[in-house]
Amino acid sequence: MLSFSIDGQFDVAYYANVLVYSTGYMYWLPPAIFRSTCSVDVTYFPFDWQNCSLVFRSKTYNANEVDLQLALDDEAQNMIEWVDIDPEAFTENGEWAIRHRPAKKVINQAYTSENLEYQEIRFFLIIQRKPLFYVINVIVPCVLISSLAVLVYFLPAKAGGQKCTVSISVLLAQTVFLFLIAKSVPETSLSVPLIGKYLIFVMLVSTLIVLSCVIVLNVSLRMPSTHNLTAKVKRVSTSMLLEVLPRYLLMEIAPCEEAEETPQERRRSSLGIMLKAEEYILKKPRSELMFERQRDRHGMSRGHKGEKEQEGKGHSGEETVGSLAHCAPEIKNCVDACNFITASTKAQNATGAEMENWVMIGKVLDVLCFWVALPLFVMGTLAIFLMGHFNSAPDHPFAGDNRLYEP
Repeated sequence: MLSFSIDGQFDVAYYANVLVYSTGYMYWLPPAIFRSTCSVDVTYFPFDWQNCSLVFRSKTYNANEVDLQLALDDEAQNMIEWVDIDPEAFTENGEWAIRHRPAKKVINQAYTSENLEYQEIRFFLIIQRKPLFYVINVIVPCVLISSLAVLVYFLPAKAGGQKCTVSISVLLAQTVFLFLIAKSVPETSLSVPLIGKYLIFVMLVSTLIVLSCVIVLNVSLRMPSTHNLTAKVKRVSTSMLLEVLPRYLLMEIAPCEEAEETPQERRRSSLGIMLKAEEYILKKPRSELMFERQRDRHGMSRGHKGEKEQEGKGHSGEETVGSLAHCAPEIKNCVDACNFITASTKAQNATGAEMENWVMIGKVLDVLCFWVALPLFVMGTLAIFLMGHFNSAPDHPFAGDNRLYEP
C-alpha cells in the first residue's frame, strides 16, 4: 500500500489475470495509478531540485508473513534497483527533468520483524526544475528594469523630480514582478524563494536610490538665503567636495570663485585719477590749470612741497562727493545709481557663484552614489543568482554511494 497517498484510492485500476505456474509460483501485475504528496523546498526557486519518494509498505502483514522484494530481471535475474520507465509510454515534462530514479528496500532496525514498519520499498524520483521559462519571462525583464534605477544618476543634478519619478516607476514594476512570482511559487512560509530574495534586494536598492536622489536634490537647490554657512565650513566643504573627492572619482570640476570684496588694482588707480581730475576741475580756475606747470618752471610757484602734500591729503573722496553734490545734484544721483548697480551686481555674482557650487556638489554626490549603487547592484545580482546556479542535483542519488542505480 502506498504511504502518503493523496486520494486514498488503493484499489487497482484494472483487474488483470493471474499467471499460475506448475511450480506454484503466481504472477499478478495489475495496473494502478498512484498519487502521492511530495514536500517541495522552494529555497532556490527557480533553480531548485526535489526528491520525491513513493513509499510502499504493508498495512496488514508483517515481515514474517509477507516479504517485500524488488523485481528481478527476466534475463540475468538481477534485482532491478531503479524505476523502470517505458520510453514509449513516458511523456517528457516541460518543467521538470528526471535526474535519478533509484529504488531500494529499506529495513528499519528500530523495529522488529513483528512490526509493520520494519520493511518498506522506496522508489526515489530526483527531479531538476528547468529554469529557462522563468529566466526568459521573469528574471531577465526584472534585471533589466532594475538596472534602470542605477541610470538615474546620469540625469542632471537639478532634475530631482525626474530622478524620483524613474526610481519610483522601477519600484512599482518590481512590485508587479513580486506578485507574479507569488502566483508561481507554492504558498509556504518555511523558506523564501531565491527570486523573491532578489526582488526584495532590488527593491531595497531602489529605495536607497530614491533617498539619495532626494538628498542630492536638496543639496543642488540650496541658496544663500536658505542655507547660510560660515566661511570656515564653506571653505572645508568646498575643498573636500569640489577638489579632493573629484580626483578620486576621475572628475574635472573647477569651483566657482566668489567676487572679491575689493576691486582690482586697475580700477583703484582709475578711480584715483577721476577723483583728482574732478578736484582740479572744481577747485581751480581754468587759467591756473593751464599755466600751473609754466609757473613752476619760471620759479613763480607759491607754497612748499609739504603744503602741497598736506593740501593733497586734505581732499578726500567724501569731500569730493560733497562738492559734486553741492555743485551738481544730478551727478550725485547718477553716482548713487551706479553704486547701487555695482553692489547689486556683486551680490548677484556672489549668489550665483555659491548656487553654482551647490549644483556642482550635487553632481559630485551623483557620481559618488552611482559608483556605490552600481557595484552593490552587480555584486548582489551575481551573488544571488550564482547561489541558484551552483544548486544542482547531485551526481549520485545517495551520498557516499557511487552507484548510479541505472540500467
